[in-house]
Amino acid sequence: MLKTVKASIILATASLIFAGSAQANIETDLANICNIVKVDDKGELRKKMKKVETDYRLKLQDYYTGISCDGQSLLRTAFLNNAVEAGTLLVKKMPKSQLNAPEKDGKTLRAWVSENGLMESPLAGELNERI
Repeated sequence: MLKTVKASIILATASLIFAGSAQANIETDLANICNIVKVDDKGELRKKMKKVETDYRLKLQDYYTGISCDGQSLLRTAFLNNAVEAGTLLVKKMPKSQLNAPEKDGKTLRAWVSENGLMESPLAGELNERI
């Protein structure tokens, strides 16, 4: 009986350590995604998204809301930095429902783009086409 209890405790501890390290690895893998979007590196962004999908079985919509670039979402960062190539990839990879959903500040992406005078951007055209 004592051996079973010890084994259970060891197994539980090991699984907690593994879960913590997996979370840390995801954060490490996503650490520079904001910089990739800011410099408009579509190829590197595609590689990063593919690595996260392969290693952790997560798609963009699974981790998109958890990423903040200077208080902005990835797509808002793309708009602010005129990152058309990276932004277009993000728009195409996101489900329409999430593109139309309000972000943390309660505004939809389209409303935010309009408020900030970015409707003339080529990325706004891609967004409007997708929505």
